[in-house]
Amino acid sequence: MTGVTSLEDRISNRVKAMDYRGWRAKVEQTGGCLNPVRMSGSWTVNDTTTGTLLAEHSGAIFAPCGNRRYTVCPACSERYAADAFHLVRAGLAGGSKDVPLSVADKPRVFATLTAPSFGPVHNRRTTRTGKVLPCACGAWHHPADPNIGTALEPDTYDYVGAVLWQANAGKLWHRFVITLRRKLAHAAGLTVRTFKEHARLSYAKVAENQRRGLVHFHAVIRVDGPNGPNDQTPNWITSAVLEDAITAAAQAVSLAIPRPDGTAFELEWGTQTDIRHIRPANAGEVEDANGEISEHRLAGYVAKYATKGTGKTEGPDRPIRSQLDIDHLHVSGHHRQIIQTAWDLGMLPQYEELNLHRWAHMLGFRGHFLTKSRAYSTTFKTIRGDRREWRRQDALERLGVTEETVTVVNSWIFTGIGYRDDAERALAHAISERQQQNRNAKRRADHEYIVGA
Repeated sequence: MTGVTSLEDRISNRVKAMDYRGWRAKVEQTGGCLNPVRMSGSWTVNDTTTGTLLAEHSGAIFAPCGNRRYTVCPACSERYAADAFHLVRAGLAGGSKDVPLSVADKPRVFATLTAPSFGPVHNRRTTRTGKVLPCACGAWHHPADPNIGTALEPDTYDYVGAVLWQANAGKLWHRFVITLRRKLAHAAGLTVRTFKEHARLSYAKVAENQRRGLVHFHAVIRVDGPNGPNDQTPNWITSAVLEDAITAAAQAVSLAIPRPDGTAFELEWGTQTDIRHIRPANAGEVEDANGEISEHRLAGYVAKYATKGTGKTEGPDRPIRSQLDIDHLHVSGHHRQIIQTAWDLGMLPQYEELNLHRWAHMLGFRGHFLTKSRAYSTTFKTIRGDRREWRRQDALERLGVTEETVTVVNSWIFTGIGYRDDAERALAHAISERQQQNRNAKRRADHEYIVGA
């Protein structure tokens, strides 16, 4: 058809354009972000003593979108994962300005709290030797089979219960933390009120969506002294005591809410509570041993979980605006029904506070995917602030000046989001992949050097 060019031709034309090198440099500065924020304006650096203009730049720039979901932007999700890794690792091994190295000697475990069953689903079970067992439907599912996690009997699956549990999972976690403090206090013969005078519970948790569409919470749980990680933990709190308290708290917690017909519905954790002890990681050591998990591997797990959207489930990455959006989703019938149920429950006055229309695309889950207690470790804000400060100091050093002798003036206006067409987006994706490959190669080289040292 006349006037229609292929994507390959449009990419070729963009690469041959006069401004391509400048455009590519802007994309590379974002790490290959697929949805950059476009801005136009200028910045200047002036010597405050002489008034001399030391440096200036004007025109258009790109800023990374910052989305944590890999399906939305691989480049920005990797940066988020790196920040999540350092946040979690700091609370495990210390070494940051907020957390001392002594946290590695404190009682700490890695706990996984699961969602209960709302009906049988297709699964792929294996024995300890790796032999695949048949599903209840009689089939041996391939690992990539989209039927895994979907309801065996959709007509009897409790979709309403599943969405209500998911929407209140954050509250259930909050009650779990309160109950865990009680269990630890009782283990020492203390009252709940006086527990805070002896110890402090610290944690970092991440929510991972399973293929059936419900979240599991993975949490690093640590016990500090009363004032946080710099205080010594009481001798009576050991990792074994912490493990027993977590098990008891998970079994004891419940939250009563009404179903749409007014009947009571008790929200509880699933019967499977996995608790693993954490060991300090030696250089290059990342493999599990004796049911334990190393600090390095654990931080990597949490970082991976944190960059998922709806994880292994099928679902959109952006909020749903209307019933028409649901009707046109390319998802399985099981996940469509979860989304539809969340949307329908969002219309009922008794669930207004859950704001389910806003969270229907997340299958009803309303919480943050990565949260931590105040004293667990550093913060995303601190990590990102340190990165910005390093870049600022590096730029000043290149100019041969210090911040005391210069004034930096920024003037930028927002002009849009994303690229002009699919050719630019494809090129940005290629840039992102190349940078990712380079980083992976460097990590492998660094790892081989450490192991071989």
